[in-house]
Amino acid sequence: MTTTEIADAPDAPDPAETAAGPGPVISLPDAEASTAEALLPRTADHYALFQDVDREDLEAWRVARSFAPEVLPRIDECWDRGEYPTDLIARLGELDLFTDGMDIPGHRRLSPLATGLVTMELSRLDGSVGTMVGVQGGLALRSIVLLGSEEQKQRWVEPVVTGQAFAAFALTEPDHGSDSVSLETTARRDGEQWVISGQKRWIGNGADGHLTVVWARVDDPSDDALHGQVSGFLVEQSLPGYEAQVIRGKVSLRAIHQAHIHLADVRVPLDARLPGARSFKDTSRVLFATRAGVAWGALGHAVACYEAALEHARTRVQFGRPLAKAQHVQVRLTDMLATLTSMQLHCRRLADLESAGCLRPEQASLAKVFCTRSARAIAADARDLLGGSGILLENQVIRHMADIEALHTYEGTDTMQSLIVGRSITGTSAFA
Repeated sequence: MTTTEIADAPDAPDPAETAAGPGPVISLPDAEASTAEALLPRTADHYALFQDVDREDLEAWRVARSFAPEVLPRIDECWDRGEYPTDLIARLGELDLFTDGMDIPGHRRLSPLATGLVTMELSRLDGSVGTMVGVQGGLALRSIVLLGSEEQKQRWVEPVVTGQAFAAFALTEPDHGSDSVSLETTARRDGEQWVISGQKRWIGNGADGHLTVVWARVDDPSDDALHGQVSGFLVEQSLPGYEAQVIRGKVSLRAIHQAHIHLADVRVPLDARLPGARSFKDTSRVLFATRAGVAWGALGHAVACYEAALEHARTRVQFGRPLAKAQHVQVRLTDMLATLTSMQLHCRRLADLESAGCLRPEQASLAKVFCTRSARAIAADARDLLGGSGILLENQVIRHMADIEALHTYEGTDTMQSLIVGRSITGTSAFA
């Protein structure tokens, strides 16, 4: 399929209805790419770090790219209006892209490398779509798979992994972001039920969905080991007392909704608690598994911005010659490529370490810090190199630039991840 055919897909906006002008200056990706060279040309893979990807890993990467015609013709409008195209969740489930490296019978088993490549490719298309997978698969589904009972898995894994049920992961609170271990939401035992009260904020899929994994502090004096500890609870969003409002006014990840949730004495049965979640250490197991994914997501954003800058430099003519013939433009593109290559080295090494079973949390933290910082720098350079075209949504860069800001903060802020690394290399904690 050519880029023209993608642009003419049924859901693409009518060119006559777009703002007056010459149209996009950046091409859409080839949705039929099926080789590593076609998926990531050597102009963006200078050290050939991904040219050896093959078999199942390559197929997963190809499937993620094939999603482009369903995303790109409509995502700008969704982003512009702050609308959440939830039908894409079901499509991601049909493509079997929610497994996020977990072993789920009957579904695609992704290696650490394939997991990263899928996250990279979806984020390369759009940050909101990449976040859909991070929330639905990486956080909510992983909580159930790692910490749930067999009955809970039987009830929820298949609907969530297929995208038939929209699932949320509710940890962050209005007053507890980086210090989420201090969360104030409580789950009080009352006979054969848990009564959950508190507030959660910035919760993807937390409104108008189906299931929320709510993290709360247990109030149960009858269980000395669990009393006062943090545990996870499966809360259906239709229950009385569960109220959620979509947070408006965001200028990042505008095509996915986050919610502010009020839990007013929401009652769930005793078996709604995740039995494997007995302290915040278990919560951290879920978070650690997704941290490397944020680095890969940042890489996807950076690739998209770099490729847009490179294409624009080659095709934009000023003062009688392409921008690419200007020395300072070539130097800036080289600087962008050097940063991009460093990001790729971080991510590829993380995948190798995870495959060997020896990835440490502080290693994922360092990659998250480096990659989101680097993605911000590449996006800013690309925006500048595109000139006025760089602030138009149709040219993608400004959307990526804004979305990177959310990645820089979520799954652990830059400062907190730096302190995790600092504690590892100094042997001293600076958290308190």
